[in-house]
Amino acid sequence: MKSPNDPRHKAREKVIKELFGWEFNSQTQLKKETVKKIISEIKKIDKVICQAAPEWPIEKINKIDLAILRLAVWELIILKKEPPKVIIDEAVELAKIYGSERSPAFINGVLGTVFKDYQNE
Repeated sequence: MKSPNDPRHKAREKVIKELFGWEFNSQTQLKKETVKKIISEIKKIDKVICQAAPEWPIEKINKIDLAILRLAVWELIILKKEPPKVIIDEAVELAKIYGSERSPAFINGVLGTVFKDYQNE
């Protein structure tokens, strides 16, 4: 992350906040187009997360960590617009801000596994 005021960082923050809220109320009117796209791919994204962290069922993952992971996995395997290291670094930075003490390491580990599993695709 270059700066907390980087527009891409701010956009990711808004997406994870909306994904976090959606987790508690799926009837919420979605504002961000990115969130709509992520939700449309949620089964695929959650399957990837489950494969990368088999000891952590989706319902057991901290909800903010899950929102960060969903965004990052979507960016890594579906969007493929940014370099993977940038996506992972940004997700870890978001986890430092919004997650628990263990969130950055957990997210880094899961995304490292996802990257390794999907880098040849």
